[in-house]
Amino acid sequence: MLKHIVMWKLKDQAEGVDKATNALRMKELLDACAGIVPGILKFEVALAQPDLEATYDVVLYSEFTSKAALDAYQEHPQHVALKPFIGAIREARQCMDYEI
Repeated sequence: MLKHIVMWKLKDQAEGVDKATNALRMKELLDACAGIVPGILKFEVALAQPDLEATYDVVLYSEFTSKAALDAYQEHPQHVALKPFIGAIREARQCMDYEI
């Protein structure tokens, strides 16, 4: 099994709207990717919450059956289509993949 964790820090303003609006849109777009390829075991998108510690604004926690399943997700047209929007609104990105 492979875990894929990504965190994004968003710009205060981008694409004509504020961070909160972009975070919600980003979550919607990512949530829609939850079942796009076989081999996704878990797919959870969360936003930073008031009164809880967070140094990033959006996190994706996902589990895949294999590296091949993760690669299929990364290359899927629906996922690829998100990249320009996310690239335009993000200030920073951190990612870690690991096998267990």
